[in-house]
Amino acid sequence: MAEEHRCQPPQLCVNNCGFFGSPTTQNLCSKCYRDLQLKEQQVLALNQTLISSSSSPSSSCLEGGGAEHDVPAAPSAGAHANKCMTCRRRVGLTGFQCRCGMTFCGTHRYPEQHACGFDFRGMGKEQIAKANPVVKADKLQKI
Repeated sequence: MAEEHRCQPPQLCVNNCGFFGSPTTQNLCSKCYRDLQLKEQQVLALNQTLISSSSSPSSSCLEGGGAEHDVPAAPSAGAHANKCMTCRRRVGLTGFQCRCGMTFCGTHRYPEQHACGFDFRGMGKEQIAKANPVVKADKLQKI
């Protein structure tokens, strides 16, 4: 098999970057092939975040009851994931993810500061009910 590759003349990269490509990397040079793989991974990650974000806001709005107008609009793309949803300040890695699914800066991270529509009381009641099941003794027959 190595002899087959020696007989073929080297081919330039398909992107015309000036380097030589190989059939194992789709006739791309190593740099162009790495860039192509990174773009594919970013597209897959973006598709997964869009799918997960499109399903989560609809369920949280249904749980909130009549508080749909209090919840800020969900970001349509991943571009706003690093901005505070209240003041639009860039937060980068220091952003706080709220239980309502939005990202906020240090000032607006608390539910009172951004008019959060998440039902914390209901969540707490569910957790207490799961942690403390009702224990009732069996009835005994009296003699």
